[in-house]
Amino acid sequence: MNFASTPLPLLALLALLVVAAFSSGAEAAMLSVNRYRIRHRAQAGQLSARLLERLLAKPDEWLGANLVILAPASVFASAIATILAQRTGYAYAVPVAEVLLTIVVIVFCELAPKIYAAANPEGVALGAAGVYRVLVRVARPALWLTNHLAHGLLRLFGVQRTAQTSQALSAEELRTVVTEAAPVIPARHRQMLLSILDLGHITVNDIMIPRQEISGIDVRETWEDILDHLTQTPHTRMPVYEGELDNLIGVLHMKRVARELARGTFTRERLIELARGRESYFVPEGTALSVQLAHFQRNRRRFAFVVNEYGDIEGLVTLEDILEEIVGEFTTDPATITHKDVHPERPGVYIVNASATIRALNRALGWQLPTGGPKTVNGLLLEQLETIPDPGAMVRVGNYEFEVLQMADNAIRTVRVRSPETGQAAAAGAS
Repeated sequence: MNFASTPLPLLALLALLVVAAFSSGAEAAMLSVNRYRIRHRAQAGQLSARLLERLLAKPDEWLGANLVILAPASVFASAIATILAQRTGYAYAVPVAEVLLTIVVIVFCELAPKIYAAANPEGVALGAAGVYRVLVRVARPALWLTNHLAHGLLRLFGVQRTAQTSQALSAEELRTVVTEAAPVIPARHRQMLLSILDLGHITVNDIMIPRQEISGIDVRETWEDILDHLTQTPHTRMPVYEGELDNLIGVLHMKRVARELARGTFTRERLIELARGRESYFVPEGTALSVQLAHFQRNRRRFAFVVNEYGDIEGLVTLEDILEEIVGEFTTDPATITHKDVHPERPGVYIVNASATIRALNRALGWQLPTGGPKTVNGLLLEQLETIPDPGAMVRVGNYEFEVLQMADNAIRTVRVRSPETGQAAAAGAS
């Protein structure tokens, strides 16, 4: 039987084109499929996902198997098209057939399958996994030969074979994934996840309570003042010191104070004894929040004193402060207050506690104050002014205008801030 005179060449050509289309689409799908979704499905027990995950772990094998079927399919399809063209007897049948075959291959065997696979990579890749498993096993001898020839050719150009790189995402890549997950993750949850990723870049200096803001008990004060302080404080734990904060005696738990007061045995000596029963906990400045959170958990502590290189106390960091970096402020109602250190005066104008950290203001109000230098508003303004200002002094930092309202102990206490939105609102009103 003459092969060229039967329908077999046409059927064979169509079959080869289908094989080429399958190979092209499957390759595009397996290269673009989300490996983490496949891993999740595999861990959930899906057989095809497990198979696909094993294939993706060895790309040289399934890519080689893909070429083993794609290359012969293309070559034989061209040969059969030439035979069919010659059978017609027309003078220009062969070049016309090659042009038509090229168009068919580009449209139906390359573009269409790849576009569909790119739109549905998971379904196509999972469906093709079983076929590629068989192909890899059948073509293993050919794959061994072709892979060694390919690596040998690369070595001629100085390209060395390296181990497969890890598919783990970096912190910045995770940030991108979380940011782009808006359709499936609520905005508040996305912000929490991003805050967790930021813990490694934020230090205790960024969120600590400054030294001058630390509330504690000075045992040199009168007993009436000490009792008044204890009964008025909102804190559950307070540092106890003698004269100044650097002379720490210990930490006093208010639960124990309540017990002693109820028994009528609370005295100055008993206060000092209770404070010494809980040793103070110190951490060096510059400690990352992710590290400090682990230290709090391991040491079963809730707050620590931040000390500088000379051992002087710079501030106080609490477990609550770190948790608020993740979930936001949970001691106040976010619907009724912008930030505990910020009080809106009118649109675009705020009265701000100068001890507030710049990070907190940027985060709460969406401002863009510089964070590369001083950590607090007081430090930022003193750096800009290069002198101790008087109340009423004005200073501009970027697009923000600061007016010093109150001074105390050579430090700025309160400022009025006019944000860029003030100027924008004024311009809008004038127009």
